[in-house]
Amino acid sequence: MKKLSYLLAVILLFYTCKAPEKKPHEFGLVTNHAMVVSAREEASKIGSDILQQGGNAFDAMVATGLALAVSYPFAGNLGGGGFMVYRQGDGTVGGLDFREKAPLLATKKMYQDDDGNIIPNKSTLGSMAIGVPGSVAGLFAVHEKFGSLPLETIFKPVIALAKRGVIVSSKQEARIKKYQPEFRKVNTDSIPLEKQWKTNDTIKYPVLANTLQELLEKGKDEFYKGEMAEKLVNFIKEQGGIISLEDMAKYEVKWRKPIEFKYDGLKITSMSPPSSGGVCLAEIMKMIEPYNLDDYGHNSLKSIQVITEAERRAFADRNYFLGDPDFVKMPIATLMDDDYLKERMSNFSFKKATPSSEVSHGNIEIVESNETTHYSIVDQFGNAISVTTTLNGAYGSKLYCSDLGFFLNNEMDDFSSKPGTPNMFGLIGAEANSIAPEKRMLSSMTPTIVEKDGKLFMVVGSPGGSTIITSVLQTILNVHEFDLTMQEAVDAPRFHHQWLPDEIMFEPESFDPEIINQLQKLGYKTNEKDAPVIGKVDAIRILPDNRLEGGADHRGDDAAVGF
Repeated sequence: MKKLSYLLAVILLFYTCKAPEKKPHEFGLVTNHAMVVSAREEASKIGSDILQQGGNAFDAMVATGLALAVSYPFAGNLGGGGFMVYRQGDGTVGGLDFREKAPLLATKKMYQDDDGNIIPNKSTLGSMAIGVPGSVAGLFAVHEKFGSLPLETIFKPVIALAKRGVIVSSKQEARIKKYQPEFRKVNTDSIPLEKQWKTNDTIKYPVLANTLQELLEKGKDEFYKGEMAEKLVNFIKEQGGIISLEDMAKYEVKWRKPIEFKYDGLKITSMSPPSSGGVCLAEIMKMIEPYNLDDYGHNSLKSIQVITEAERRAFADRNYFLGDPDFVKMPIATLMDDDYLKERMSNFSFKKATPSSEVSHGNIEIVESNETTHYSIVDQFGNAISVTTTLNGAYGSKLYCSDLGFFLNNEMDDFSSKPGTPNMFGLIGAEANSIAPEKRMLSSMTPTIVEKDGKLFMVVGSPGGSTIITSVLQTILNVHEFDLTMQEAVDAPRFHHQWLPDEIMFEPESFDPEIINQLQKLGYKTNEKDAPVIGKVDAIRILPDNRLEGGADHRGDDAAVGF
């Protein structure tokens, strides 16, 4: 009788209990025609407005890039450089390298003392840290090749923004306050960001507005060969730097063939060297492709293991082999070869971690600045662009040219200051990324475009130094493998492994403690305390009905705008 009562109770419970309701998906901004996602709403809106005026993605790229130089001086810039990957409406893809270059007077050991030790701060703070800037050349090159609207239409709203001013957000207030001591170390003149700016204050940039007006009237050559170039070079020399007028005049962008590869039915297009992003992303994705991530589950123990072990091996290769293709021969075809990558993962086991000491190559460590910015654009004509641009560190070298109204990069720090030897100061890498005159420094920037079934599917990218690659990777996987929306994919907690130091970095208080405990038992070192913000992804997904969904990262002031 007891058994019968129990059985009836179980049956009753089965019929009366509802299945737990699935949490509804959270979507980002959804628009019908076009979209811009960037680090500041002001920049996204200017880009979107250009599209509404009939401009294409390339016009909007120039407008958004310039607007970020005004609204997001932390990483948006005229004094830095970057990369763009594009896909036109007809499916044609390409890449633009407007990365900074080492000055003609640069030398391999310029950041070492007589004993061969790295000189603290020399490659990060002040005039000796500056690479020849490429952003202005990059923006003009894009407009010259693909632009459809007059430059005046593109520049006008940006100049107006610089004059009108930008409202300080709470996150910007904190950033400015944090870096003010470093501004004072290197600047002899007072600079606009030295004031005690508070949330909701308005910062105006009249000098930058004048610089933009001059660029509009006189073109790119004004920046590289005209009076503006003379002002910039004189300023850098007065501060003890080595960039010359010849350096400026010789600077050229490079149109490069991007990295293209397949992953589980997707076609991925990403940036080629001197960005390591595309090659590294290809290695990781090809190594994880044989594993059933969707069965393992999002941020599950097995998913984290597989991704971590692939990242470990890809970053070991990145550090040793990659550099500027105009200076270094790289075995890119081999690095992306299926048999090579299968062999790379052959010693992986779910039963224990593979120590980085057992994964070649050598004692080389990445220390790369996290402060970059990314923007993604899709226009009403089917064109898509993915752009990552940077000053390298926060506000670059911290050196501000008061005559022109912008910060200068500290991109020289992305070279190997002392190849083959780990050091607590500056970036350490291999011979392939050693310093040489006119050479471009290796980068982790990973502007990426994803196609599915021959159609545009996603536009993705992120700041974050070495975490850029893993942020882009996990965002793509979140959508493709784990069925998250674009906004959910961007907002999801992220983790990162870069070979050395041999630890998995987790965004604090974002992961199941039991999974972290299990990883530690398997021999993985974990770090939740020191993890920086792992990427700030700005992405766009094309929905099945051809509408666009934006993913603007909540970790910053990022915003999607479109129509």
